[in-house]
This record gives sequence, structure tokens and C-alpha cells, in this order.
Amino acid sequence: MIRTTAGRLVLAIGLVMGLGGADWRQFRGPNGSGVAEDSRVPVDWDSENSIAWRADLPGRGLSAPIIVGDRVVVTCSSGADQDRLHVVCFDAETGEKRWERRFWATGRTMCHPKTAVASCTPTSDGERIFAQFSSNDVVCLDMDGALQWYRGLGSDYPNASNSLGMASSPLVVDETLIVQVENDSMDSFAAGLNVHNGENRWKISRPSKA
Repeated sequence: MIRTTAGRLVLAIGLVMGLGGADWRQFRGPNGSGVAEDSRVPVDWDSENSIAWRADLPGRGLSAPIIVGDRVVVTCSSGADQDRLHVVCFDAETGEKRWERRFWATGRTMCHPKTAVASCTPTSDGERIFAQFSSNDVVCLDMDGALQWYRGLGSDYPNASNSLGMASSPLVVDETLIVQVENDSMDSFAAGLNVHNGENRWKISRPSKA
């Protein structure tokens, strides 16, 4: 079991020992149900005996971590305006930070005080890591943190903006990264991006609602 707080990542030992090598590559896990196949996940994970490690994060984040092999990846945002975007990778067994990548937000970083710019859970296809932020920035990294591409959707679609934050997380289907940029402005949409270069495969309009 994993939890992020404002500036801290906590990993329960059941994820490392109970789930073995099982990946958790997206929001709510492999099939989106939020249920792990392994039944040995601890329920009293606030106990010091059930926590494998803790790690401080360089910013505020409400996204959930993902697990890909022996890596735990999570996002956060820092700065007075949360305009500094972070993708951080830890060793799943030891909690040692393997790498951290930082980017400047290209879009609006306004959000409700109860959420954060880093509220979308990252996702992975096993070869790449994709992170989306409510500034409408989308980042693609390889498993070692090398930048593959960066897409500022707010630059491409300046009428797509929000002042509340973002709730939906990206999803990989085959070689398409699906992102939702639904908002109450003029350009509310969902898009499928090519995982190799970030270019649009398709884009459909969505209702303009918060």
C-alpha cells in the first residue's frame, strides 16, 4: 500500500514483499479496479512495523505512485505558483532515489487549494513513463529518466485552461496515450497521443464543464 502526502511518500512493506514483482502502472492498478491480486497487503500500514521506507518529496503532490519493475515513480510540484514540475523515481526495495527530473510548467498553474498541479497519477507502458500535470503539460521519460518528449498542450490549445486543477489521469492503450483536458473553457477535449513522439493520433471535443 502506498500513500503520498504533501511532500512525503510512504511505502508499506506489503507492496515490496507481498506483491512480489507485480507492476502497478496506472491509476487504480493493472485493470483500473484498485484491487491487488495478492491478498497479503497489510491493513495496519500506519504501524512502523509495516512501513518499508519513507521519502521526502521536493514539492506538493496528490498523484498516486506507480510501480514498474523495481521502480516507484511519483510526481509533485513546487514553487510559490507550483510552476516547477517534478517526476521522481525511487528504488522499490530500499527507497533510495534513483533519479529526479524537473520541468517548468508552460500552462496555467492555478488550482483549488485542496488539490495540486501534480494531481494526475503517472502511467507507464513498461518502456516509458508518462506524467500529466494540470498545467496541461505532458512529459514522456524512459525508465532511466531521460526525456523522450515534452508536450505543452496549453501552448497548442490556449483556450484549454482551468482554475480548479485536474482530476483525470492518463492511460496507455497499445501505442496511444489518452489524456483528458476537460474544463469549462472554450476548448475542452480528450486526445490520444502517439507514445513515441507525443503527436496527436486523434482529438475529440468534450463538454465545457468544470
